[in-house]
Amino acid sequence: MGFIKYFREEAEIIKERDPAIKSKWEVLLYPSFWAIWKYRKAHKHYKKGHFFRARYISQKAARKTGIEIHPGAQIGKGFFIDHGHGVIIGETTVIGDNVTLYQGVTLGGTGKETGKRHPTIEDNVMISAGAKILGSFTIGENSKIGAGSVVLNEVPPNSTVVGVPGRVIKQDNVRIPRVDLDQVHLPDPVKLEFEDIRREIEKLKERL
Repeated sequence: MGFIKYFREEAEIIKERDPAIKSKWEVLLYPSFWAIWKYRKAHKHYKKGHFFRARYISQKAARKTGIEIHPGAQIGKGFFIDHGHGVIIGETTVIGDNVTLYQGVTLGGTGKETGKRHPTIEDNVMISAGAKILGSFTIGENSKIGAGSVVLNEVPPNSTVVGVPGRVIKQDNVRIPRVDLDQVHLPDPVKLEFEDIRREIEKLKERL
């Protein structure tokens, strides 16, 4: 892909998902714009076996943008990183189409695995600020990962995950539009637990 085509496509993606942008030229000021562009170049070298050249490009981009994407990762179309500082994407990560990440996200390994060590993120997933997804499992399509969550296990499609460790607290058979980027209004698992306890207490009171 040439730079002009990439610029046009990325401008549309950012305009769709970031209300702060006022002009397509502002995309040139986004760290994610340059991090993803450099990743695409580095990934081509990686696939050809030019590993040093690939890592040189990716590490130089990481120093400039604060976003570290290993050139071996596989990333689909419509990928967007909002803000982006502190994002880390490991070598065997696989990311589908129309995925959105926020700052401080880690797609990493556990240190105990070999081969496929990093997560697979399916289409239309949103991963909120500070979330950590560690291990070689899949985050199902149309899912949301809440801010600060630590996800260590498989997540079914159309799910909402929050907490440490991350728990699926909502699962619907409804597709989540990729423009639904609300990181705040997610279910609160502690509140839900208290509500369950309160209902049980009310039942016991009635029986007594």
